[in-house]
Amino acid sequence: MEFANKEYLFLLLLLVPYIIWYMMYRKKTEPTIRMSDTHAYRFAPRSWKVVLMPIQLLLRVAVFVLLILILARPQTHNSWNNKSVEGIDIMLAMDVSGSMLAEDLKPNRIEAAKQVAAEFIVGRPNDNIGLSIFAGEAFTQCPMTTDHASLLNLLHGVRTDLATRGLIEDGTAIGMGLANAVSRLKVSKAKSKVVILLTDGSNNRGDISPMTAAEIAKSLGIRVYTIGVGTNKVAPYPMPVAGGVQYVNIPVEIDSKTLSDIAAATEGDFYRATNNKELQNIYKEIDKLEKSKLSVKTYSKRYEAYQPFAIAAVLLLLLEILLRITIFRKLP
Repeated sequence: MEFANKEYLFLLLLLVPYIIWYMMYRKKTEPTIRMSDTHAYRFAPRSWKVVLMPIQLLLRVAVFVLLILILARPQTHNSWNNKSVEGIDIMLAMDVSGSMLAEDLKPNRIEAAKQVAAEFIVGRPNDNIGLSIFAGEAFTQCPMTTDHASLLNLLHGVRTDLATRGLIEDGTAIGMGLANAVSRLKVSKAKSKVVILLTDGSNNRGDISPMTAAEIAKSLGIRVYTIGVGTNKVAPYPMPVAGGVQYVNIPVEIDSKTLSDIAAATEGDFYRATNNKELQNIYKEIDKLEKSKLSVKTYSKRYEAYQPFAIAAVLLLLLEILLRITIFRKLP
């Protein structure tokens, strides 16, 4: 709470001389009676009315304080920020081929990728972010949006069994995945447009080659960060067998050269993640490289707040008058 006319608060200093005058001269204004001896009344108990009589002074002081506060015009205000964002539009292109179930990252590659991607999304509340997924084919799981709650729900629903269920062809179509993400960014008017492409293999499917998709991205001013996820040489992979799961070692075949060339062609960077910690650090590094610029303006609207003080002053004044003409009434 603030006061529009703070200078009126200095009037509260008048309470000091008033209280001094009341304490020094109150007895002179009260009716008296002469008696030859007051010894008999020296130890007489004081009535409750006498004990409570100073309450009149407290009520008058309270009314005076409230009147001064009203004159000072108490005000409340609410404020809000108007954020002007130099936005970054980001598409996450995530490999969901069957090999993403390999458990060289914990609990497996796809779950580790989803976890760090979710942390990345939560840390960028002002950006438009979308999600493309690809295996042997590619499609958009979520278009670019600032509704990150919906995006996170769709991200958590990403699975690697799309191919086994016959929904898409299995394999790794890096070019198609990148092209799908780029198609979502081509109409973007943001000053900065980014694709973060994560895969654990090499391109072996699709009608668009990775470098063709990279050239398209470059022509549209889209920067591509590529991430190769998976350990070196071989990785444990769960193979379903009758009555359980058997682990086999599958070769790790990440086309680092192609991923590096894609990043270089679009002025991005190529990263290699062999464990969860490295993958998390990669997303943190990208987060530092791609920061939104904010211009914040603060607005405030004020409201007069004297009404409670006025009501309290009237009630206390009426109470003081009522007590003076009833309980504390003086005769004559």
